Amino acid sequence: MQLKDYQHTAIKKLLARSKELLAQSGEKKIIFKAPTGSGKTIMMAEFLKQMVDDSEIKTPLSFIWTAPRKLHTQSKEKLVRYFDTTRAIECSDFEELTDKQIGENEILFLNWESINKKDKNTIVKENEKEFYLGKIIENTKDEDREVVLVIDESHHHATSEISHSLITDIGPRLTIEVSATPVIQDPDEIVSVPLEDVKMEGMIKKSVLLNPNFKNVLSGDNVTSALADGTDMMVLEEALKKRTELVKAYQDAGINVNPLLLIQLPDRKTQQEDLIKDEIIRHLKDKHGMTTENGRLAIYLSEEKENLENISKNDQETEVLIFKQAIALGWDCPRAQILVLFRDWKSLTFSVQTVGRIMRMPEPDMGHYENEILNFGYVYTNLTNIEIKEDMARSYVTIYTSKRIDSYKPLELTSVYRLRHREKTRLSPLFIRLFLEEAKEYKLEEKIETKGQKLELTFISDYQAGGVDQLINAEIRGEAKIDTENETDLQKLYDFFVRNNLTPFYPEDRSIGRVKEAIYYFFKEQLKMDYGKYFAEIINIVLSEKNRQHFVNVIDKTKERYIAETQKREAKLQQLSDWEVPQQLNYGGDYVALKVGRSVMTPFYYDNRWKTEEAFIKFLEQSNQIEWWFKNGDRDSTFFAVPYMENGNQNPFYVDFIVKFKNGTIGLYDTKGGRTIKDAKEKSDGLQDYIGAQNKKGKKMVGGIVANTNSRDYSGRWVCYKGQSSDLVLDNFSNWETLEL
Repeated sequence: MQLKDYQHTAIKKLLARSKELLAQSGEKKIIFKAPTGSGKTIMMAEFLKQMVDDSEIKTPLSFIWTAPRKLHTQSKEKLVRYFDTTRAIECSDFEELTDKQIGENEILFLNWESINKKDKNTIVKENEKEFYLGKIIENTKDEDREVVLVIDESHHHATSEISHSLITDIGPRLTIEVSATPVIQDPDEIVSVPLEDVKMEGMIKKSVLLNPNFKNVLSGDNVTSALADGTDMMVLEEALKKRTELVKAYQDAGINVNPLLLIQLPDRKTQQEDLIKDEIIRHLKDKHGMTTENGRLAIYLSEEKENLENISKNDQETEVLIFKQAIALGWDCPRAQILVLFRDWKSLTFSVQTVGRIMRMPEPDMGHYENEILNFGYVYTNLTNIEIKEDMARSYVTIYTSKRIDSYKPLELTSVYRLRHREKTRLSPLFIRLFLEEAKEYKLEEKIETKGQKLELTFISDYQAGGVDQLINAEIRGEAKIDTENETDLQKLYDFFVRNNLTPFYPEDRSIGRVKEAIYYFFKEQLKMDYGKYFAEIINIVLSEKNRQHFVNVIDKTKERYIAETQKREAKLQQLSDWEVPQQLNYGGDYVALKVGRSVMTPFYYDNRWKTEEAFIKFLEQSNQIEWWFKNGDRDSTFFAVPYMENGNQNPFYVDFIVKFKNGTIGLYDTKGGRTIKDAKEKSDGLQDYIGAQNKKGKKMVGGIVANTNSRDYSGRWVCYKGQSSDLVLDNFSNWETLEL
């Protein structure tokens, strides 16, 4: 598992805080708050591994991992796989414990239900064999080991009372609650993973859109939507229409993902839910030909399960899944992208957990896609009472949609953006070109032997030594030969060879394939041996004793060049020659509608963060010379940016406002106030250089850094700076031009 940057940061913080608390006296509590889709279990696995390996932690540790229902089993399976190579930590169920205790560096996995004292059949009940939880913990502590308790996914069932009871009964030295929405009160430390960081890495979708193309109104915590007037089947049709749109977008992009539409029924079981389920199934069959028989429909209910095998695979045929939240706890399907909730829910408090099933990206290693429609999740519902309380949900769930005005004419502006490079951790097609160049320089074709080469593998069989002393300086050779005529075995050996030589790149399938492809190209171009025809012969040549090291040498030299090349590329900005104002922008609950008349986006939504921007918008609204204005954003290629230099590096400068004048001139203005003016020097130079260069090419452009001479209430003059950065002085507007619009 190649950890993301934010995961490394979180693990480092979690370890540092844990060590600090373990060094203190008494029982301590940490909240590890991480969004759905951020990889909480993997982060915890690496954290626990580093914890037991840390030489500064002197006390031996034993662990208890608790989770609701069967989620502890899924967590155990993930951790077993993670620790498979290092064996750093032993993972055990209750029945697998030895000596009636939790061993050092051992995790006992439990579900909450099994430790509920009200249930007489649980593992907490005392028995004659003294094999019950209380005694296990007592024995563990008697061996001078500290107990660390992990409470996983507490938001599903664990109230703060249950968490408190767990902590009281177990008496852990350290408790770590792992959740997107934690319930533990008064923790000693909180370690958080920012939602924005998870989005930036492309692990989860940019946001989830609530009833797109239907007017939504947020009042306090409550959302009312125009779709609330629609029937259940109307809501379903809107969702199916969006799915068809997504299917085409994936196909056009050449991405092998079949987007899944989820229909979520409430957990309660009444005749009404059965009637709704039957109506859905009938509608899907009659109108769209989707049935469980043809595999296009799947059902995941306690009393009925159909077509669930391999449903999580990106290219699986199922298009719609009917399920309940309770059954789906811990269930992940990254291709799920649309969620439908009908009116029978009565009311719903929207949280990140509600939309958690459609947050993940189907190919997290690829990150976000070029076509923006694929980077969002979609929720369709005719609920009349939708509540959004949680801060994270307010920023992640998109309630509002703003669209570009119909009278907009193309600008075709040159814009720049920073490309998020993933080449640092995996190999791109660039590797193939560099490999062929390095092979030529190394004279690989001349150094290898191609005639009669055969891979010979042996293994040690039935070796015996009279004693340990006889092993000193002894050379043990394998004598039993392995048959490598089988092409499947050859392929596995070849994959192992490539995987072994990929460091520091993560040996994911795409990177392994890239190295193999480079070698195949070498044989095809230099030796006229086509992979399809000479597959076994090529692998025997590469892996033979006489040639193997030559290929290792070329792979190593190529990796060095590849790293150097990608570092150079990362410093460069990408350029767009035809940037346009986005056709549509989406906003969450932190935004409010501002009543304006000249915005190119309508309705216009704003987050009220910057008073200077708000005051400048009022100034723009008063002008008769302006056709429209656009409040720019500050991310990727969606928004407009000009290049500027700072500390020897080229960076994108996202100017605050783009203004289209009635005479065809385009204005680029960035608002500054107070002390922020002095931070704009390099950006100001970049903006003026850009305007000058574009005007030479025939564009009509004006602009600069703008400020109000009275930054307290913006009652002064609006002025614009167009000079050299060296002459830009704080609180001195003598060399600024009055901005008359």
